[in-house]
Amino acid sequence: MRLNKIISESGHCSRREADRLIAARKVTINGAVARIGDGVAEGDEILVEGRPLVQRKSAPGTRKHVYIALNKPVGITCTTETSVKGNIIDFIDHQQRIFPIGRLDKDSEGLILLTSNGDIVNELLRSENNHEKEYLVGVNQAVTAEFLAGMARGVRIRGQMTKPCRTRKIARFGFSIVLTQGLNRQIRLMAAAFGYRVKQLRRVRIVNVKLGALKLGQWRNLTEAELRGLLPNRTEW
Repeated sequence: MRLNKIISESGHCSRREADRLIAARKVTINGAVARIGDGVAEGDEILVEGRPLVQRKSAPGTRKHVYIALNKPVGITCTTETSVKGNIIDFIDHQQRIFPIGRLDKDSEGLILLTSNGDIVNELLRSENNHEKEYLVGVNQAVTAEFLAGMARGVRIRGQMTKPCRTRKIARFGFSIVLTQGLNRQIRLMAAAFGYRVKQLRRVRIVNVKLGALKLGQWRNLTEAELRGLLPNRTEW
């Protein structure tokens, strides 16, 4: 198998990023510096930036579909339109046809889920299911109790009131917010209603799936426990 595919399927990064690492001489095979286009045999030792490449373990045939958690960087667009530069599909470069569940705007980073299972999308996005999404937000001025309370009560944006939510101060210029709806650029517009400008926005949780230690730009398969928490009424994946 090609080296860049092995690296990509481990969840370390996309194939394009793997090629960049290989070109930068940051990948070795059995102690020798790898080259773009190299193949890998079973049992070969692959080091990426000096660390052993850990292959993703999965039992063949246990799932019908792909379920992925990605730590999306700023600049990647959550669209399946491959004509769009920096689209999320080309970024992941998965061997199966997948698509994002919901969205995370281009200027934001953090957790987004992708799948090959179109049957579950409406179930996860339906607002009446009140699925929680948690964000960490950095703003351009000091966070006040009045600001947090106003955000939590709900804010009129684009002609509609947002649902009540939970907010918590985490730093002088930072707060966390837990939403159960996903309006386009919701947090940025809510903050702007109080005269605040969002400088950094990172999603860290969707229901029971947490970003955790997943590095920026990397992805992983969801665990069985995560799938059961997201889709409690389903028995097969």
